[in-house]
Amino acid sequence: MLQAMRNKMHGWPSIIVLGLAVLAMSLFGMESYFTSRDDAFVAKVGKHEISQNAYQDRINQLRQQTSAEQGEHFDSSIFEKPETKQRILDGMVDQQLLLQANDDWGMRVSDQAIRDYIAGIPAFQVNGQFDAVSYRAWLASQRKTPDMFESEIRSSLATQLLPDAINDSTIVSDAQVDQFLSLLTQRRDLRYFQLPRPALPDNQVSDSQIESWYKAHLADYMTPEQVSVKYVEVNGADLPLEAAPSDDDLRKRYEDEKQRFVQPEQRLVSHILINVPANATPEQQKVALAKAEKIAAEATPGDFAKLAERDSQDLGSKRQGGDLGWLEKGVTNPAFDAALFALQKNQISQPVLSSDGYHIIWLRDVRSGESKPFEEVRDQLVKEASSAERDRTYNEVAGKMSDNTYQNPTSLEPASVALKLPIKTTALFGRSGGEGLAANPKVVAAAFSDDVLVQGNNSGLIDLGGNHSVVIHIDKHVPAAARPLAEVRADVQKRILDERAAALEKKQADDALARLRKGESMSTVASSLGATLTAVNEAVRQSQVPAPLLTQAFQLPHPAADKSQFAVVDMQNGTFALLALDKVQGGDLSKVPPEQRESLRQQMAQAYGSETTRELIYLLKAKTTIKLNKARL
Repeated sequence: MLQAMRNKMHGWPSIIVLGLAVLAMSLFGMESYFTSRDDAFVAKVGKHEISQNAYQDRINQLRQQTSAEQGEHFDSSIFEKPETKQRILDGMVDQQLLLQANDDWGMRVSDQAIRDYIAGIPAFQVNGQFDAVSYRAWLASQRKTPDMFESEIRSSLATQLLPDAINDSTIVSDAQVDQFLSLLTQRRDLRYFQLPRPALPDNQVSDSQIESWYKAHLADYMTPEQVSVKYVEVNGADLPLEAAPSDDDLRKRYEDEKQRFVQPEQRLVSHILINVPANATPEQQKVALAKAEKIAAEATPGDFAKLAERDSQDLGSKRQGGDLGWLEKGVTNPAFDAALFALQKNQISQPVLSSDGYHIIWLRDVRSGESKPFEEVRDQLVKEASSAERDRTYNEVAGKMSDNTYQNPTSLEPASVALKLPIKTTALFGRSGGEGLAANPKVVAAAFSDDVLVQGNNSGLIDLGGNHSVVIHIDKHVPAAARPLAEVRADVQKRILDERAAALEKKQADDALARLRKGESMSTVASSLGATLTAVNEAVRQSQVPAPLLTQAFQLPHPAADKSQFAVVDMQNGTFALLALDKVQGGDLSKVPPEQRESLRQQMAQAYGSETTRELIYLLKAKTTIKLNKARL
């Protein structure tokens, strides 16, 4: 048959078939190409792609930040939920829209803004001042260069350029503040009475009614599923160290890392900045350079501060006479850095061009680099060596425990014997957690996981933070079960009677409301029901009135003249009240202190600015092609 087909596949029929096959394969190849391109990113905003790596880095960053904030209560599973992943991606898309708007409108983060931000980070300060040694040590611990970290800060600040500009330009008028304050301090005259609980005409509950109600509300009488776990823990704080580091070891470490203890040369600097726009024309650059050259020609150490206050366009330093404080190599941009370290003390530079504009630099003083002696840093070295040894010991023991419990998945005994660690046991706890170890969400999640609870295996190594980890195994499992009717019979009977009473009370309240709306006076209705009428004049939102009543009072519409607004209020304790709103007055603004008014103005400006930013992002989304690749989340 195959041979027959071969014999027939000659001439134009074979050419047509071959052409169709080639076309199909070409289209298949093109589809595969485009599919692979789609898979390369999680979102595309305009022409910018948000890569899988960038998205994962953001998730990891937020996970670490949340873990640090919540400590042992941190539940990492929240970052696996689709809604969380989508919310993070939406935030990255919004940020990219703002960054693209920055480029379109010529907005950028200045080098000075980055320096000020870094200098203000508490981790890099000693006695309230920026400490270059702390900064370098932190960079080393994070394996980052100054350029890498400054780039991260620049990106972070860039996303706030537009929101900050919007907030700064938002104006809240006195009339708007007055209107809000009038609502906030509004006064309402009200009257109310609480209805007494009526006597039930029928207190009898039959066995069949109890049984029927019990079956209908069986979920209310379930004892929760519970477990207790056995566990082996490794706590770095309890592990013995082999020996304290010797002086020889400490000296060797000191020599190997001596650069850490050297204070580099620092220079006390002032500058005058003449801005150059981001997309400056040659003529604008020429004008800025001419102005900078004129200032440089006039400047002397004696009047530099006055010139800075008058002419500098660096808002962060001009009020301090251009003072930038003590700087060391690598803190500023390369052009500024090179010019600064080429100056002699008290020398003033010619204009130096950077991404911010032209700088005139005055080197006021020089502080030579110094190396701390071994004796001064010995205690620090001992602490670091002991900490490193403790970390090493913990990692070694925790690693062995993880391997042993994995190789022996149905028992903790082998790990306990091999590592000489005791097996401990918790009390019973449910899915909402318990006390001690069972209060940790990670432990609870592991205990009720399929692998541990259903399959009967050891858990993986659960990191509790601070060189502390455990492996758990189910000790006891108590399934959820309904409590027998005999045990809860009294409660069922009470709840049936409560339901009857609530229905009767609601009918009584509705009947009283109908009487008020037909024109009976409130005092007459209250008296007929044996209730006490209470009047509160000029009640405000913080008045000492039962919360449900106060909430309802400020939700009722304004009453017409001489015609009250009425409502039934559920007091949330099984009783009802009747409420009358008689009068509404605006707040007395003369009693509002100026500082409270100004604080409110700032809060309103922040709120209006945030809303405007959201509207801007919405408009940017509408005119930008955005493609989400949810399969990569």
